[in-house]
Amino acid sequence: MTLILSNDDVDKLLTMPECIEVLEQAYVELADGRGVSRTRSDCLTPTSRDDALYSLKSMDGVVPKLGVGAVRISSDIVTWPKKGNTLVREKVPAAPGKRYVGLVLLFSTENGEPLAIFPDGVMQRMRVGAANGLGAKYLARKDATTIGILGSGWQAGAQLMAVCAVRKIASIRCFSPSADNRTAFSRQMTQMLGIEIVPVGQPEDAIKGADIVMCASNSLDHIFFERWIEPGVHLSSIKLPEIEPKAVKRANRVAIHVRDAKPIHVATKDLVMPETTDGRGWSSGDAIDFSKLPTLPELIVGRAEGRRSAGEVTCFLNNLGLGYQFAAAGALLYRKAKECGAGQDLPTDWFTEDVHP
Repeated sequence: MTLILSNDDVDKLLTMPECIEVLEQAYVELADGRGVSRTRSDCLTPTSRDDALYSLKSMDGVVPKLGVGAVRISSDIVTWPKKGNTLVREKVPAAPGKRYVGLVLLFSTENGEPLAIFPDGVMQRMRVGAANGLGAKYLARKDATTIGILGSGWQAGAQLMAVCAVRKIASIRCFSPSADNRTAFSRQMTQMLGIEIVPVGQPEDAIKGADIVMCASNSLDHIFFERWIEPGVHLSSIKLPEIEPKAVKRANRVAIHVRDAKPIHVATKDLVMPETTDGRGWSSGDAIDFSKLPTLPELIVGRAEGRRSAGEVTCFLNNLGLGYQFAAAGALLYRKAKECGAGQDLPTDWFTEDVHP
């Protein structure tokens, strides 16, 4: 049987500490060359909307130790509106019922069968948070207790959950351009984490004196700048352009998620993609030599050195996601779902065939 799970199932079954643990173990296998992950690819074409493009995104990876491989597929209508002084990337819920489309397919490496199918929404949030949590575990000061976060959206919550799982955080300040959003977010996450989160009116008010500064936005422009760096701080980003390259170069220790500087982009001829033009988005990484920076898996296995002293400035760039993360977290999800009887079983015959492909 093939297990079908919902986002609600994923939300109930996956905890952040468990997600951090399974990724940490899987990254060891990746660093040792046993695990494999394919570079994310984006196919982009025009769509019926003049202000949007169609994006078919995929990534995959295999974790032999866990006996699974996974493919994550997203079928998106994407826009690039300007909010305040920054350009942002926003997906439009354009599918019937105003819904998004993203699926994870989990397969067995023993016989190739499809083990599970589930939406990518909750899991992608958790795997991004877990990666940045691991970045903080290996680079932030052991005595870090304060966070300044720039962003109050879907990803920002998981960022706080992850860092609070690896450090004893006592206080958090939050800035985002929308006063209503940052106030609602701060109230919600205060209740969830049991730590007071204070919404503030300027980014400087959030990050000044913070031990850990987290960027969690959908901006294609920089939101953290070199002039804001303070001794001993750990910087964290979930998107490449969030931290100004000058700030990255100022850090004493920098780790990246993966050495790929950008996804594989396959696009209609002469198509203009805002996220690759005018020094924005992926092109902001042109000023950084990714070949010379250690990756998070290398940091975890000790092949790269972490923080040396309390005064060092450290930085983790979650520059590009990995299909490998969906395989690792998917294996954990599948095991827990089978243990508690979650989800719905469908005949595996529906997804296999007796015709040689």
